[in-house]
Amino acid sequence: MIDLSWSHILLVLIVALVVVGPKDLPRLMRIAGQWLAKARSMADQFRKSFDEMARQSELDELRAELEALRHERPLADLDHALNAPVLPPPAPAPASSEVSAEPAVPGAHEDVSDPAEHVAANGPCQ
Repeated sequence: MIDLSWSHILLVLIVALVVVGPKDLPRLMRIAGQWLAKARSMADQFRKSFDEMARQSELDELRAELEALRHERPLADLDHALNAPVLPPPAPAPASSEVSAEPAVPGAHEDVSDPAEHVAANGPCQ
């Protein structure tokens, strides 16, 4: 890369000021900045495309290695499936779909507004 010190940059600016003139110097600097931005953009695109090609090349190599391994051990997937733990089958649903209308515990569905009345009617819980 070009190594420019502050003295070199100052010398270039003085020469540009004398050659171009103070009136057109800002326009010249703007145009130079646009060219520099375009050059950087093109360099960035080139680098990205080069990186993408390298990445694609590595993926192709990995795919080739994977295919070679599959050809060497074609039953590896089957071996893995056979060694996998077997889950028990789900519990069967109850055969009758009828729901009992009567509660399992006598008095479970009674509406009791006062617990003292319930104890007086049914006796204390044991």
